[in-house]
Amino acid sequence: MSGIEQARKTAEGLEYLSGFGNEHHSEAVPGALPLGRNSPQRAPLGLYAEQLSGSAFTEPRAHNRRSWLYRIRPSAAHPPFVRADNGTLRTAPFTETVPDPNRLRWDPLPEPAPGTDWLAGLWTLGGNGDAAQRTGMAVHLYHADAAMERRVFSDADGELLIVPEQGGLLLRTELGLLSVEPGEVALIPRGVRFRVEPLDGSVRGYVCENYGQPFTLPELGPIGANGLANPRDFRVPVAAYEDVEGDVEVVNKFCGNLWTATYDHSPLDVVAWHGSHVPYVYDLRTFNVMGTISYDHPDPSIFTVLTSPSDTPGLAGVDFVVFAPRWLVGEDTFRPPYFHRNVMSEYMGLIEGAYDAKTAGKGGFVPGGGSLHNMMSAHGPDRETFDRASAAELRPQRIDDGLAFMFETRWPVTATAQAANADHLQSAYDDVWQGLERHFRS
Repeated sequence: MSGIEQARKTAEGLEYLSGFGNEHHSEAVPGALPLGRNSPQRAPLGLYAEQLSGSAFTEPRAHNRRSWLYRIRPSAAHPPFVRADNGTLRTAPFTETVPDPNRLRWDPLPEPAPGTDWLAGLWTLGGNGDAAQRTGMAVHLYHADAAMERRVFSDADGELLIVPEQGGLLLRTELGLLSVEPGEVALIPRGVRFRVEPLDGSVRGYVCENYGQPFTLPELGPIGANGLANPRDFRVPVAAYEDVEGDVEVVNKFCGNLWTATYDHSPLDVVAWHGSHVPYVYDLRTFNVMGTISYDHPDPSIFTVLTSPSDTPGLAGVDFVVFAPRWLVGEDTFRPPYFHRNVMSEYMGLIEGAYDAKTAGKGGFVPGGGSLHNMMSAHGPDRETFDRASAAELRPQRIDDGLAFMFETRWPVTATAQAANADHLQSAYDDVWQGLERHFRS
């Protein structure tokens, strides 16, 4: 059985806990989880008790993230880390180029070199803020065709929201295993170690690295108690561990650089755990879409799945927004998203199909590609979409032939040099708005 077949078989048999922000608990061996206390004098089964804190000890209880891990060896038992090559991975502050007010769009990443694993296949498009100050975000893409063999990664700079576009992934984390397919997203919290195995021959997708406050569910306000992403639809792994001796490379991303150490064992050796600093998977097709049942296209904030709050209420460090299958029924309404200039900056990607405000096909907005509309950059439907929507018969219409998403952030996104000079950067993106004619009649 090939590695991909074995990974697929493992993924198909996984079980999960459910719920967002819960105090979960799980044990892979009965009796491994201590009762009544977190750090007993002698942890059960000869394990080591260790707390993993994703927030400061004294942050408000509603925002506090931490998990207790019961592991075969303590994390502290490791050799020194040494600097490694960063490859095509970049981190804020982004200073290679200046922020660009132009509208930018990229085709999908080119094919990777054979044997490229997920970590080596990460390619940074841009971002904002400062990872060392725990503010801002980065947009990465990945294209890979190999498993991370005896190699583990963790990110001290932020949490990673993984959005597969082509091919599924098996994520082996310290807290258990997750399977994530196109149409789903997975989140790996800050500092959690994990390994990625492809479930298909070639895997491709997007990553939002969030340096700021952890993603949480948006407030619902007058929507009420239900809607958007329902907490029970988030799936959390059950405990699973590796008791593996021998050399394992552990790569740590710290303040923008990769550091590596060779352990004599696998650090994915957590036998039991409890807490709230946990990885999870969410199926975007379960998103409960809200929209107009009278007139006008709603603001895209109504499609927010997850938000990273800032110090200003309602102003996110980064929002993750999905344009999921939905009905359009607005009367006397231009139904695609409207022409817009925005104080926020928007990176949009496409998981499958087509987006209702953009022309698909070669040279257009295609799965695996992406567009960047920075702060106050004018954007909106292209000419072909405008002409079609302006003349359409306004019958109830179901939009289910595409799945697009957006990383929306409070600060402009500065492109990396490799993104600004990439061969797959579309040189004629502005042309999609050419031909929008003058129709004014006084």
